[in-house]
Amino acid sequence: MAETSAAISSMLVENRVFEPHPALVAQARVSGMDAYRALCAEAEADFEGFWARRARELLHWHKPFTQVLDESNKPFYKWFQDGELNASYNCLDRHMGTPVENKTAIIFEADDGAVTRVTYKEVLARVSRFANALKSLGVKKGDRVVIYMPMTIEGIVAMQACARIGATHSVVFGGFSAGALKDRIQDAGAVAVITANFQMRGGKELPLKSIVDEAIGMGGCESVRHVVVFQRTATACNMVAGRDVWMHELLAGQSDECPPEVVGAEHPLFILYTSGSTGKPKGVQHSTGGYLLWAKQTMLWTFDLKDSDVFWCTADIGWITGHTYVAYGPLAAGATQIVFEGVPTYPNAGRFWQMIERHGCTIFYTAPTAIRSLIKASDTDEKVHPKNWNLSTLRILGSVGEPINPEAWMWYYKHVGGERCPIVDTFWQTETGGHMITPLPGATPLVPGSCTLPLPGIFAAIVDEQGNDMPNGQGGILVVKKPWPSMIRTIWGDPERFKKSYFPEELKGYYLAGDGAVRSEDRGYFRITGRIDDVLNVSGHRMGTMEIESALVAKTDLVAEAAVVGRPDDLTGEAIVAFVVLKRPLPQGEEAKQIANELRNWVAKEIGPIAKPKDIRFGENLPKTRSGKIMRRLLRAIARGEAITQDVSTLENPHILEQLARNN
Repeated sequence: MAETSAAISSMLVENRVFEPHPALVAQARVSGMDAYRALCAEAEADFEGFWARRARELLHWHKPFTQVLDESNKPFYKWFQDGELNASYNCLDRHMGTPVENKTAIIFEADDGAVTRVTYKEVLARVSRFANALKSLGVKKGDRVVIYMPMTIEGIVAMQACARIGATHSVVFGGFSAGALKDRIQDAGAVAVITANFQMRGGKELPLKSIVDEAIGMGGCESVRHVVVFQRTATACNMVAGRDVWMHELLAGQSDECPPEVVGAEHPLFILYTSGSTGKPKGVQHSTGGYLLWAKQTMLWTFDLKDSDVFWCTADIGWITGHTYVAYGPLAAGATQIVFEGVPTYPNAGRFWQMIERHGCTIFYTAPTAIRSLIKASDTDEKVHPKNWNLSTLRILGSVGEPINPEAWMWYYKHVGGERCPIVDTFWQTETGGHMITPLPGATPLVPGSCTLPLPGIFAAIVDEQGNDMPNGQGGILVVKKPWPSMIRTIWGDPERFKKSYFPEELKGYYLAGDGAVRSEDRGYFRITGRIDDVLNVSGHRMGTMEIESALVAKTDLVAEAAVVGRPDDLTGEAIVAFVVLKRPLPQGEEAKQIANELRNWVAKEIGPIAKPKDIRFGENLPKTRSGKIMRRLLRAIARGEAITQDVSTLENPHILEQLARNN
């Protein structure tokens, strides 16, 4: 952290406001801003009582807690720690004997379009059988299990089965390389790996089991005693005698009854590895009780969940969004959800809209990256535009993963939501466990590009480098001043890194989100301006990269997507470098120069001359992981002319790096 305070300049102004529809307000769980303010006041007046009431109301406790929050060893906060429960019981058993028992839990659509529906009763039976299978291999409470699976019912069942027996799971996204997988297996000390022979994505059969073999073969994974293999396709794979077992063979003869292992509320439910600023992954450890409470509460508040809803979160279970809003939150809340194996552009870019129509989806939750790619596709091919499908069942839209730029927000609102569906633009992180700042669909007036206000019980603020509050209208560092139940508990095996990364002493013990933000002067709404390490200092002006990206993408007739980074500059300190994907073929020579000048002038008009990119590079795409995350660290290296030394096997499109490096 810097020793002196400097506000992050924010020059992007958004004046459009969309009030919630009266009919939606009338039937909402949080109905109107007065109801929202009342909940916030309740949390302010009786902080521990506020959380205790929700924990008792929403979760089943095998042993009730008597202490709500233990702050004796800050920042290692403990919530409900003398209480005992089981996450799988709360997601499945609790619904038995109720109307939810025979309700569809999961509508699974495979890559090829085949559909499987399973009820809550059937999911419980599957989870119990697999839990017994894991126990037969000697997996027990406290063991760590790595899950490296496709986006299938079996992946969710594996997570729930681990929770059922008290094993701590660590899901690794199926796009990660052998080296990345090996690091995670080794760090967690996993006793077993659950994988599949192959996964299906976009009509292609992609290997998983061979990557597991390669990872374990690198050494350092001696803790792994068993590899369980789900046979997703008919293609053969190598099976190591004495270590590897087919899932279907292991499940044969297993009982569909398995009593849940009751654990303490602070028992580690999972470890999820996320990239650090150095590129070295860190294992974010989450608890059982506090995490599950917030997963369920945010399902009810943010998505205003009703019994009749068909919920669809498009995230993979390898990411936190897939944990909270696929594997745990929807099941804890008794929802019917869609689970999709494939990609949004196969067999064409109308796949999402086709599935919404086909399954009667009512709540749709996806990433801005996906939205922007589908905007580009529909601009070039009218046949995949959302208008070609009946999307009338939709009532709530959501955005997750990164700030959504206002123009993409408007397209989503108009063309997908028919100007009737509120968009919940959710700010949260792997470390927070669930939503932190988001509109409530039946209460919050919406402003494109703003995540609006913190949820009740979340004390978010914007401060300078000494932890002092910044006035509305001036940007700064986003922090959370009080603990909350679903917060990260530690970094697995590295408590000192946890303290330094998230609770630096100079910030008064506040949780450091790592993002810059600004609150609007009129409503006090939050807008995320980008990661703190993505703040540029140009001629003494500090600017968030997100703001410049939003301005570029607002040139809707020309720009499909943009990412902005900085590089050292002798004259201005830092120079702005923009990587731009156009809605037209890749320009060359004089045409590229003309378009670059047009975009510089556009940014100057939208934000100001200080924000004009010094360097604009064009590419057919941006370097993204298979989950759609833009790898800005790689872009920074390209902008600075540095060699790429990081592992790029997780990229969906590694060839794009050469194109961007060449095209300047």
